[in-house]
Amino acid sequence: MHDPIEAATRRGFLAAGAAAAVASQATAPKIDEPPKAVEVPGMKAKTEAQAGPPPAPAPPAKRLGFAVVGLGELALGEVLPAFGRCKYARPTALVSGDRAKAEKVADQYGIGPEHIYDYQNFDRIADDPTVDVVYIILPNSMHREFTVRAAKAGKHVLCEKPMANTSAECEAMIAACESARRLLMIAYRCQYEPHHREMIRLARSGELGPIRMIEASNGQNQGPADQWRHKKALAGGGSLPDVGIYCLNAARYITGEEPVQVTAQIAVDPSDPRFREVEDRISFQLRFPSGVLAVCQSFYSAHESRRCRVLAEKGWIDMDPAFAYHGLRMKTSRARDEAELTTAIALPEHDQFALEMDHMARRVAAGERPHTPGEEGLQDIRIIEAIYRAAREGKPVDLAAVEARDATRGPAPG
Repeated sequence: MHDPIEAATRRGFLAAGAAAAVASQATAPKIDEPPKAVEVPGMKAKTEAQAGPPPAPAPPAKRLGFAVVGLGELALGEVLPAFGRCKYARPTALVSGDRAKAEKVADQYGIGPEHIYDYQNFDRIADDPTVDVVYIILPNSMHREFTVRAAKAGKHVLCEKPMANTSAECEAMIAACESARRLLMIAYRCQYEPHHREMIRLARSGELGPIRMIEASNGQNQGPADQWRHKKALAGGGSLPDVGIYCLNAARYITGEEPVQVTAQIAVDPSDPRFREVEDRISFQLRFPSGVLAVCQSFYSAHESRRCRVLAEKGWIDMDPAFAYHGLRMKTSRARDEAELTTAIALPEHDQFALEMDHMARRVAAGERPHTPGEEGLQDIRIIEAIYRAAREGKPVDLAAVEARDATRGPAPG
């Protein structure tokens, strides 16, 4: 098993490989600078928050084509509609085990029937010049197989989180894309969202003093027991890899550090049929080299709650909800003399899926490493494996120290 942060020393190789990948893939259109926005007179006074210029998307012929693999709730409810708000990406193919459903969706998005594939003939996508990137939105256990097949077909890969069920599967996915000289990005949408970018900036700026603790929770009350997320072979685990990973990933990207120790506790109602194979509630704690402590929790049997709070010496940052698809809210607080000043930070809402797909499109076109490459997903899965071990053994588990900040990430999104 190679070093968890091996990516830090391989960036030169990856950059060269990415450039070669783009050069060798004639189907990928070149993304020039987008057209200048159309100028319209503003209707608000300068005392008001300004709307900014209207969007300036690239012409359809210059956007990269995405094949959406898996037509479940996330693909139909969030990802496909998000293409309407993309500047550099467009849907050009669908992959589904249900041909009738795929034909209905293809008709909705103007995708021809010749660009519909199933899981058996998926490899024929190699001959589809409209597809530059494959977006994998399948049960976790299928991520490895379809990433490897997509890379062999000469396509770049955007894969939903969690990256896979095991770190060994993650390593195989990274190796397959490197061998094919194709980019691999994990769909950590929050790392591209403006509120989270501002939280990272503010937490690291020192404006509130050193970070002391991070508190994060994410979960909801799950539905029927027979869904794939409740089957260990398909999901790899329960609430931790599904929604708890947001808390883990947030603690890592807010600090830029990697934890050196984890502890954890799991609670399950054995009479609940939803949790015969996977965990319901889990609380886990991370200790970082700087001394920051993160207390995180995820769950499948309580009312929806998605919150993240950074506690610093001179104030705090709070997001609630923090990990939802829409409606994120952020506020900060700090003392000034005898007053406690609490400020709401209202940022324009952007479609998180459009942001991540546009990022992938631009990085593919430029031959640059994405901000959340395979190494970022691998590191989370390695830590999740340690969290499960800590819960199982009832004692802390130490992790290898990593000195470099953001070692598993590519350049920050612009």
